[in-house]
Amino acid sequence: MKTFVARKRLTPLMQGALITCGLLAVPLLTTAQTKPAAGTQGKAAAPAKGGAQVVKAPVALAFIDVATSASDMPSMMSGAAQGAQSGGFFGALGGMARGATGSNDRGNVFGNTHSMGFSSGKYVDVSVYTSKNPSLGEATQAIPAGMNLGESLKLIASVPDKPVTYTPSEETPSEPTYEKPKGKISIYWGCGETVRPGQPRTLDVAKSSPEDYAKFFVMRGKVTKGARSQPGNPSWPNKVDDRKVPDTASLVGQHQFVGNGIPDSFKVSLGSAQDLMAPIELAQTKKDGGVNLEWKSIANARGYFISVMGGQQSGNSDSAEVIVWTSSELPDFGFGLVDYQTNADIDKWINEKVILPSSATKCDVPKGIFGEQGAGMLRMIAYGSDAFFAYPPRPADPKIAWEPDWQTKVRVKSTFSSILGGMGDMGGRRSQQSSQSPQQQKPEQKEEPKIKPTDVLKGLLGF
Repeated sequence: MKTFVARKRLTPLMQGALITCGLLAVPLLTTAQTKPAAGTQGKAAAPAKGGAQVVKAPVALAFIDVATSASDMPSMMSGAAQGAQSGGFFGALGGMARGATGSNDRGNVFGNTHSMGFSSGKYVDVSVYTSKNPSLGEATQAIPAGMNLGESLKLIASVPDKPVTYTPSEETPSEPTYEKPKGKISIYWGCGETVRPGQPRTLDVAKSSPEDYAKFFVMRGKVTKGARSQPGNPSWPNKVDDRKVPDTASLVGQHQFVGNGIPDSFKVSLGSAQDLMAPIELAQTKKDGGVNLEWKSIANARGYFISVMGGQQSGNSDSAEVIVWTSSELPDFGFGLVDYQTNADIDKWINEKVILPSSATKCDVPKGIFGEQGAGMLRMIAYGSDAFFAYPPRPADPKIAWEPDWQTKVRVKSTFSSILGGMGDMGGRRSQQSSQSPQQQKPEQKEEPKIKPTDVLKGLLGF
């Protein structure tokens, strides 16, 4: 089912949420790009008013996005799910084939730090820019030995797209057709064994106006563009160097960027807070129609957020319902939160109880939300901290202008994806049984129905 609404009234984040639900036929915007603030890439800061310190744009800028991804989905299914995000049905088939052939140390692709998290691994995206050479095509990043990727990475900028020439041709005009929107979207929120009063909030897509959509899709999240693969910004990984980041890699130590127009002083040292985070280890236990979630605390995590999306359908397509639950104490659709966020926003949303604090290790998905089987796509994130490094340091005297040679922004996260309740024997039931002694485990226990991989793929691919 597709929904056609006035797109000018919907934000990119809302459009992305509708597409993920299968309710809007427009391209998905996975990362929102904001306007550069004064003093960012290629723009000098304006003189400050009132005698405040003048801050000029750094000559060179580097962005390092760091991500750990974990999933208990089999490689074929995770490959299909990841391929379906960008290539639909045929992308899913290709992803399934790649998952079936096993893993190797090549095939790394720029942008994996923003993937949906359907496959396990560690990912780093890097880019560098210098105002002294805006068309810079190549650069080198000397890396610490702990990354286990040799002495350096080769950064290569993408080539500008060739202009496309279009020759108009006479075509027979046709009347555009639109499919009538059908179905409903319901949102639940909050950890606990039972659904709270006043829930769910439900949107009937057949009867709702653009204003109704705007009110319904409450979505926090301010994901800005970090590392970028574009002309003038050499980046890694790339087609020349597509090595995967080893599971044993560590970013701790000195990194140096070298290239035509990059200052010789561009050497930045990263600490443990900027290192690859540990993978999320989530145990799921089905209980009385709900699911108990429990995880190990992760070092350097500022907070956690969990979302589940599923659906129900009885009879014809008019009765189809998309269902979303999040761990937030306030209603939030959650799509904008399962990605990098700033330290200030994370702390703000922890205070508002939208994000779970770093001390949290448990959360229950209430019973009765996703039907008897409790099936839905679960996504979880542990937020690391973002960090900024610049040289030379900012002068303490406000009368002295700050003119940095370079600046580096690093941001870190760890994500997890699964099916709500776990992947059959690899999910919640095994986690629950493994924590029991042999005397506690009952051989006569009635098994819960297993989730079939084919059913999961049908939900992911929309058929």
